[in-house]
Amino acid sequence: MRGGPFDGRAVLTGAGKSQVGRRLGRSGLDLTVEACLRAIADAGLTPDDIDGVASYPGPGAPDPGFSGADVMQLRNALGLRSRWYCGAMDTAGQIGPAIEACMAVSLGLADHVVVFRSVWESTAQANAGRGSVLFRPGTRVSGHLEWAGPYGGISAANWLAMPAMRYMHDFGLTREHLGTIAINARRNAGLNPDAIFREPMTMEDYLAGRMISEPLSLFDCDIPCDGATAVIVSRREAAAGLPRHPLTVESVGTGMYERATWDQRADITTMAAHDAAATMWERTDLRPSDVQHAELYDGFSFLTVMWLEAMGFCEHGQVGAFLDEPGRISREGELPLNTSGGQLSAGRLHGMGFLHEACVQLWGEGGERQAPAAPEVAVVGVGGGPVAGTMLLSTR
Repeated sequence: MRGGPFDGRAVLTGAGKSQVGRRLGRSGLDLTVEACLRAIADAGLTPDDIDGVASYPGPGAPDPGFSGADVMQLRNALGLRSRWYCGAMDTAGQIGPAIEACMAVSLGLADHVVVFRSVWESTAQANAGRGSVLFRPGTRVSGHLEWAGPYGGISAANWLAMPAMRYMHDFGLTREHLGTIAINARRNAGLNPDAIFREPMTMEDYLAGRMISEPLSLFDCDIPCDGATAVIVSRREAAAGLPRHPLTVESVGTGMYERATWDQRADITTMAAHDAAATMWERTDLRPSDVQHAELYDGFSFLTVMWLEAMGFCEHGQVGAFLDEPGRISREGELPLNTSGGQLSAGRLHGMGFLHEACVQLWGEGGERQAPAAPEVAVVGVGGGPVAGTMLLSTR
């Protein structure tokens, strides 16, 4: 079998997560340091062993709390001597820096890279609320907001509602199908002690949720929170002797075939996820049928619909039929999905939380939420709308 883009040289050796919650009152850097130190210790390393750092989105994030810390702040806090570092906003989704770290270790630019994503949106937005970051009076909007803003379309919930309605119209997707994704997330979150919302949710509860932007209701939207996640990307040779069984990065998806847009693709019932997934499968001999575990972005439930299709788990337009099979995406099903509770119930760790959970599941350390059939191959899909990135991992 072909060795993939990194020929087995890039592996994951550790993962860590900070405290996660709402309005914790801790700084973004504090949470970042906690997650990174846990990931480093989890890999059996010390900060002196870390010679690479990568993160998304880097400095200059416009929204309060959207970035807990940048690469330079973490380097200074831990006193890291970096042979390679990277912090950027325009990447293949929020796991773009992890993909770039794989390239760095494969080329010998670094031995062990700490990759992190941190947010403290819940605390930062506590006074003015989430709406304060969507539209600022007195400022001039640009890009697609020039056209959507005057009609009140200032949230990603509005931008995604349009393709969701079109997909429903064309292919018969229903709100009950979206509810299946939200309820599965809540069921898994009930087994995750770090999840924010753990109370059981029924389909009746879901359908009664307050409408945000039709067809997306309150329970179709993720939960802003405070928290940080980190993983260690290592060069395989440098991982020899470390305590963990290294997870091989079999392939990654980095493609973007059309403009980075929420609403101007040639086919509005597809997204950047389709481009990223296509390039991932081009780079490996593994196939969708080999995947035993999936962590797919759920900033909104409809994004998970897009990822299920993009990853090739069903044909275009057939996600509804895929979800109609009872228990298919449950922990006990053929494709355990978002076992931590995802961002819909566990909290919006903005992408990297999915990579962390995939590592936990592949190492068999999920506790009560561990998938019963220990997976050997897992896929991670991160991002929504105009940007996306993927990573295919295995225990081989």
